[in-house]
Amino acid sequence: MALHILFTWLALSLPLLLLLLSVKNFNNKRKNLPPGPPSLPIIGNLHQLGHLPHQSLWKLSRRYGPVMLIRLGGIRTVIVSSPGAAREVLKNHDLDCCSRPRLVGTGRLSYDYLDIAFVEYGDYWRELRKLCMLELFSTKRVQSFRYIREEEVGSMMESIAKSAESGIPINISEKFMALTANVTCRVAFGKAFQGTEFDDRKFMDVIHEAVAMLGSFSASDFFPQFGWIVDRFTGLHSRLEKSFRSLDVFYQKVIEEHRNANKSHEEKEDIVDLLLKMERVKTELAGVQLKKDHIKAILMDIFLATVDTSAVFMDWTMAELARNPRAMRKVREEIRSCAGNKKWLVEDDLGGLKYLKLVLKEALRLHPPVVLLIPRETIGHFKLFGYDIDPKTRVQVNVWAIGRDPSLWEDPEEFVPERFEDSQIDYKGNHFELLPFGAGRRGCPGASMGMAVIELALANVLHSFDWELPEGMTEGDVSMEEGAGLVIFKKVPLTLLPVKPLRKIDAWQDRR
Repeated sequence: MALHILFTWLALSLPLLLLLLSVKNFNNKRKNLPPGPPSLPIIGNLHQLGHLPHQSLWKLSRRYGPVMLIRLGGIRTVIVSSPGAAREVLKNHDLDCCSRPRLVGTGRLSYDYLDIAFVEYGDYWRELRKLCMLELFSTKRVQSFRYIREEEVGSMMESIAKSAESGIPINISEKFMALTANVTCRVAFGKAFQGTEFDDRKFMDVIHEAVAMLGSFSASDFFPQFGWIVDRFTGLHSRLEKSFRSLDVFYQKVIEEHRNANKSHEEKEDIVDLLLKMERVKTELAGVQLKKDHIKAILMDIFLATVDTSAVFMDWTMAELARNPRAMRKVREEIRSCAGNKKWLVEDDLGGLKYLKLVLKEALRLHPPVVLLIPRETIGHFKLFGYDIDPKTRVQVNVWAIGRDPSLWEDPEEFVPERFEDSQIDYKGNHFELLPFGAGRRGCPGASMGMAVIELALANVLHSFDWELPEGMTEGDVSMEEGAGLVIFKKVPLTLLPVKPLRKIDAWQDRR
């Protein structure tokens, strides 16, 4: 009886379904949609993404063009792979496509708050963004944390100096990760991560897991109606929840410690202090008073956008220099010439390091911290190079592909810092050939904070030591294999031998 009813319902519904499909196809044909590879039923083009989606999409874009339409499960996604198309999306039509795909409440994540980078566009996001730009990451605020950057770089140099005495190669990837974690923790809540409730390894594992989970390919992302069932079955949902729960406990403890602390006037104000002060004076965000969950969302943004990205980028930069001895010598000579007899460099010394800035630009071109900018979602219809882009379409900019486009760059796979010597191109979102931090409304608000750490750390690392490859290795043996994730890391950690310290590295605390 039940089967009879089911077949009867299908027989009656089939003509209606066919009619709806035909109407949809007719409407699609009337629109001028971007070109793209043929898709399969249900999964669309998911099977074509491969282990490293940014590379797979780059290869497809070379065939179908810089504006390419693919279907990821049930989600239409436009892939942008040229400076001109990126300018249209991130500048000329920034308002039309500045929202985010919804993660909270879809089974992807059940928390009431989320990293600002993933919040949907609206009044709440605009208020959070304004707070970050005017209060937390302003030029004045970044400069106020200069002493933290200098002290933590000094601690890293002391650690490297001790390792150099043993003559054993060090995992410099770990040194950079510890540095960025310590700087971020001290900026955010006043103490290095070694002083937290987590031990060193556990803290870094929590951060890595959270970044990995946000960058993972979730079924609920591509099949919003039923994908969450698959995520629960595979364990992805529980891993994501566990990761965010660990961070939530951590943030809660930090907030409570700051509320109960009796700081003297001489003690420096950190970001949690500032946010709690705003909470006390009843600062409002989009008509809602700033509360604990808003503070946690901001802390989430600081941690997940800073720790991994800065450390991984320094790792790639040192790997490129290790593979290119000529560039290594040139940047080292510039730094040592500028430093003179100084035992170390402070931020006032960095202005004259022109070649170091070229090195950083070239490394950002080849190894942007986030190779596919976090997906945007359109909120209105617009034309992109004559193609129709509908609302609720996802848009991703493949900055990795733009950085290696042979029509833009001569010998694009080669590390040649001199290519920027007479160029006005910068990485601040004004030039769409180089977009490591995005642009427009969704550009990274903490880029200046991250680059301040990177420039100071690399200047001192190159000033104080010559860096050699482990015995038996040549430049060609340095692995440049990428590991998949939201942040593309070196799959094989970088191990180098620090030799010939220029001078005894005295306690950096003497500077204060």
